[in-house]
Amino acid sequence: MGKELMLGFSADADSLLRLLKRLRAPGGCPWDRAQTRQTLSRCLRNECAEFVEALDQGDKEHILDELGDVMMNVFLQVAVAEEKGEFSLEDVWAHVIEKMIRRHEHVFGSGQAGTPEEVLALWEKVKAREPGRAAAKSAMDKVDQSLSALDRAEKLQSRAAKAGFDWRDVSGAAAKVAEESREVADALTTADDAAIDEEIGDLLFAVVNLTRKRGGHTAEELLRQANYKFERRFRAVEKKLAARGKSCETSTLDEMDALWNEVKKEE
Repeated sequence: MGKELMLGFSADADSLLRLLKRLRAPGGCPWDRAQTRQTLSRCLRNECAEFVEALDQGDKEHILDELGDVMMNVFLQVAVAEEKGEFSLEDVWAHVIEKMIRRHEHVFGSGQAGTPEEVLALWEKVKAREPGRAAAKSAMDKVDQSLSALDRAEKLQSRAAKAGFDWRDVSGAAAKVAEESREVADALTTADDAAIDEEIGDLLFAVVNLTRKRGGHTAEELLRQANYKFERRFRAVEKKLAARGKSCETSTLDEMDALWNEVKKEE
């Protein structure tokens, strides 16, 4: 039992679910009562994104807050399922615990896996043996359409790599990025917008592939870090302009570019 809070609620999973059920019950909150699985799924996606942002910032208070929001949205989905008579919170716990034990055969069974790569290979073998899993017709099967474009590109590339379709080393992927960059430059000399768009898409795909081949951070993670860096530097440029009694709107591109270079040197 968690610590006592207020109104008879404790800091534990059961109290959170009880609180959410109260909000969705007659006489509860009109907004919560109006929500469906579909509307709540949009909230969950947003909260997951905010949680990832908190992780990037490394702010433990922000992480704590956003993790709570994610859990609240997950438990709201459980509340909806219980209302429909589909499954309970206990069913969720039992399902995930059984699945984690089953798929960690190298820990709880007779499987052998000494490296992360071997663990992933064994995980896929165990999944393939599970009832109800149809044999894949393509290596591209079951790559989730709801993933971000960057994440989905990496998943597609990883599936192809497992099937043996991959660069031998990172230099091949780097050369492909250079090739696609040249093709974008060539396309830009034409008036064919569709061709330009296609070549830019190919370049983005190639950059994701280079990131995947290197290992470590994903393209999604690297782009988020690049976004943070750009935002930080642009805010610094705005501050420098404000100190001169100016703004971006009242400054020339050359002035802003010079300040941008100053900011880079100061980092």
